[in-house]
Amino acid sequence: MEHSLARPVPLWFAKTPAAFGINNTRCLIPFAVHEQHIGKGGRVLQHEFETVGPERFRKTGTTDGVTAMGRLGSTRSAVVAVCLIGGYAQAQSQNLSSRGVQVLQRQAEDVPQLPIASYAVLPDGAQDLAQTNSGQSGQQAAHTPDPVWFYGAFLDSAYLLDFNHPANDLFRSRGTAYKVDYPLINMAGAYIRKTPSESSRWGMELTTQAGQDTRVFGFSSTAPNLPGFQGFRHLGPTDVSYLAPVGKGLTIQAGIFSSFIGYDSLYAKDNFNYTRPWGADFTPYLMMGVNASYPFTSKLTGTIFVVNGYWHLADANHVPSWGGQVAYKATSHTTLKETVLIGPHQSDTDFKFWRFFWDSILEWKTDRRTIAFEHQVGSEKIAVPGDPRALWMTAQLPVHYVFSKRWSATVRPEVYWDRDGRLTGSRQTVKANTTTLEYRLPYHACAAIFRLEHRIDDSRGPQGGFFRGREIVPGVVGLTPTQNLLILGVILTFDSHL
Repeated sequence: MEHSLARPVPLWFAKTPAAFGINNTRCLIPFAVHEQHIGKGGRVLQHEFETVGPERFRKTGTTDGVTAMGRLGSTRSAVVAVCLIGGYAQAQSQNLSSRGVQVLQRQAEDVPQLPIASYAVLPDGAQDLAQTNSGQSGQQAAHTPDPVWFYGAFLDSAYLLDFNHPANDLFRSRGTAYKVDYPLINMAGAYIRKTPSESSRWGMELTTQAGQDTRVFGFSSTAPNLPGFQGFRHLGPTDVSYLAPVGKGLTIQAGIFSSFIGYDSLYAKDNFNYTRPWGADFTPYLMMGVNASYPFTSKLTGTIFVVNGYWHLADANHVPSWGGQVAYKATSHTTLKETVLIGPHQSDTDFKFWRFFWDSILEWKTDRRTIAFEHQVGSEKIAVPGDPRALWMTAQLPVHYVFSKRWSATVRPEVYWDRDGRLTGSRQTVKANTTTLEYRLPYHACAAIFRLEHRIDDSRGPQGGFFRGREIVPGVVGLTPTQNLLILGVILTFDSHL
């Protein structure tokens, strides 16, 4: 699946860890006016045996590159159309000239915690809980006219050297950065967005994307694909939003938006590390539906949402899933976020087969240090004889340190337990540690991000392991418990505004 030091004060976010980057925004639907993002974006598979890797790759049956939208369902087509129409209408009605620093400051005081999901579209940011330093955030806000249109693009490429050198070139059971041993463009995208404000209440965002990662994330290995998935997989956050004049400001958003679940973003540029943690790849990076966010106080924001399902590109059934999030800023450095998602992810939609998922994130952040802890737990009964209950849990502890405006480093230990193989497709416990050294080279509105990363994963259990070496029999690659990856990631970004 998120984000230079200068960032608006991000606190509430949809999905992505704090990747200290340039102009980032994750689908920040909820809580805090900023232009960065921390978030997450794509999932892998799930359902009967939620597995990623080759099984899922074959299921999607798509080819890389931007494809025609295909046959869109009437409801989904309407959502996309509304996004574009809303944005165009707003562009015609608003004056894009600068409002001046005083207007921006006044609005900031009146709406201290404006929840804006459309913020998350900025592809260069990650939905960071509180990813940027507040002092720099204030400076950035003071120099940004309001309202304003933001636009940009990014290119994410990498080489993942797998010391096991598997014959199928696959990182087993993964949905992002899953191809190893040769260079690839994992993700490329472009976006345009406008955030709603008191002076211009309509907002929108449109994001297009292509690359290796668009082939797997967002699909399920056991549920049919969504009609029109060939086109939808090339859409990132694409939605319309409205800041209703209710109390302190109720933000409503409809379309495809960044997930409220998780600390990491679909886009590597928005994260601290290049590769995503296990918990990110097995929770949704994007959601399709409607959400509403409200800042009850300057510290407490609540959000509710209704979505088409766990994976936004899967069509498991016609019963929507729903959930909510509470984000609390305990201190100027500490933020707590609790999110739940409930709904059926099987063809049998009886309540006893519904999936229950809980995500907790605690983040402590200063100008140079960010420490976060995330814990997830999910469970559901499987609609097979005996109605067995599946259970899975995961936790991660990323620690990020900024040495200077260009250099930073991150260490991220994690564990993923899939007792019944429901999410990963294998009954296993995975322990992993990822260490990343990052160098950022800004140039005007552009930036180059270089990441050198080492990752070690250890999988134990009846079905655990990673691919290694040649095929032991035709079509079957052998497994080994441990995998070491050495990764070089190069990310190019461009972010500007009108």
